[in-house]
Amino acid sequence: MNYPPKIHQDNDINHMIEVIKTYPLATLISVKNDEPYITHLPLIYNEAGKLIGHIDKYNPQAELLKGDLPITLIFLGPQCYISPSIYTTTQLPTWNYIKVHLKGTVKAIESKEALKESIIKMTEFLEAPDHKYVLEPDNQRMLGALDYIEMFEITIDSWEGKFKLSQDKKPQDIQNARTELLRANQASVESFLEKVFKP
Repeated sequence: MNYPPKIHQDNDINHMIEVIKTYPLATLISVKNDEPYITHLPLIYNEAGKLIGHIDKYNPQAELLKGDLPITLIFLGPQCYISPSIYTTTQLPTWNYIKVHLKGTVKAIESKEALKESIIKMTEFLEAPDHKYVLEPDNQRMLGALDYIEMFEITIDSWEGKFKLSQDKKPQDIQNARTELLRANQASVESFLEKVFKP
């Protein structure tokens, strides 16, 4: 039996790249002496097909992000609970989500000039499309932080995309699930912030 089910697999690399670009906060997983090291960092997919990131030099995982060591990455797109009440047919409760799993190798980029340029490029990418803030090359706060940041580059060896979006249902139910995914994501963020973040 294939897992994930083929109907939920999306092997289109362009679709997976779109997930990475839209939801760039990755879960980075490295293993040393059978102990997992996990960090959440934004990564940028560049024109060479590599992923570029930055990590605090004092993060214990920083030592594992060099030397062509293996790494596993998870990118998670929108997700939500799907109630049977949204369907026109009889169904069971489920959870819909989009995720991309990658495996590859990682190496350190030790050039301070490359580090500075990549921080500027990452900021430019994340500020799109309005670009309300521009990180200038002579920004003193950034220049002072360069000694405490390490840059790394990931070469991707394998891709796995799982887009579980009720594709096995009737067309109207697929559309209902899409509508619910949009509604639930906005509603859950608003509800969560009201509960845990009150200025």
